[in-house]
Amino acid sequence: MPKPSNQIRLTNVSLVRLKKGKKRFEIACYKNKVLEYRSGIETDLDNVLQIPNVFLSVSKGQTAPTQDLAKAFGPKTSLDDMIQEILKKGEMQVGEKERHAQAERIHNEVVDIVAGKVVDPKSKRVYTAGMIEKALELLSSQGAQHKQEEHGKGGGTATPTADGEEAKGKKKDMPTWTGVVTTKSAKSQALEAMKALIAWQPIPVSRARMRLRVTCPTNILKQATKAGPKKAAQQDNEDADEEKATGTVKDKILSYVEQVQTQDTLGQEWEVVGFVEPGAFKGLGEFVGGETKGRGRVEVLDMAVVHEGD
Repeated sequence: MPKPSNQIRLTNVSLVRLKKGKKRFEIACYKNKVLEYRSGIETDLDNVLQIPNVFLSVSKGQTAPTQDLAKAFGPKTSLDDMIQEILKKGEMQVGEKERHAQAERIHNEVVDIVAGKVVDPKSKRVYTAGMIEKALELLSSQGAQHKQEEHGKGGGTATPTADGEEAKGKKKDMPTWTGVVTTKSAKSQALEAMKALIAWQPIPVSRARMRLRVTCPTNILKQATKAGPKKAAQQDNEDADEEKATGTVKDKILSYVEQVQTQDTLGQEWEVVGFVEPGAFKGLGEFVGGETKGRGRVEVLDMAVVHEGD
């Protein structure tokens, strides 16, 4: 029996589905490209979409009527904008085996990222991926238990302290980790995992920083700088003070430094020594080199240090 001509084979398709305005819309994407698009690795929609259209049902080849799209997304919304909203906010529809493999892949990425960014506060040594994985598993079970307590009792319970009520409130506000999901990038989930590890301390852990010395001619410091890419620490930290990232060359350099140790002006040269998140090192070096035309320097004083404030 011949197959219907309007049926699309789903052998290599990832569906992304979004319910909006009482209708369910679907788009057909290439496998593995949706997460790349969401994390910013892939920006070309042509490389993400198998068919540049919005459907009510991809498997039936049923495209969404124009009036349905206009009612749900707004009459002035372009097709590209509709597709981008579905891509960013929609839910990926994948098979059980593929979902498991995808979750495992993201889990491994998260563990690797975290293992490269945290250390033992006393020894300053990095942890193996296996140790980080066990610590996150412990947090995951604790996080699930904490959520049950919140739903069952109307709030979390805390370890007994002299200030019991205050501790109870603090515990409720602390970041939790319940395992990876397939709807977020590994990088953003690694940040959540690190916050939970540092907050709960299932193993002694602190975020690793590099200690650097940055020098720059004083006559360049007050020059205005073009707003470039934010440093890695700012991209990772939702609470970062983004105001520092714009303004003068000095403002921009200081925006990379999480904690300043010393800051001096010696003759015609300004110097700052402080702690920088490892992921920000490359961007800082490129900025100083480009903005000072090679007259500024970034020197590594210590590759992996821990300072108070975690």
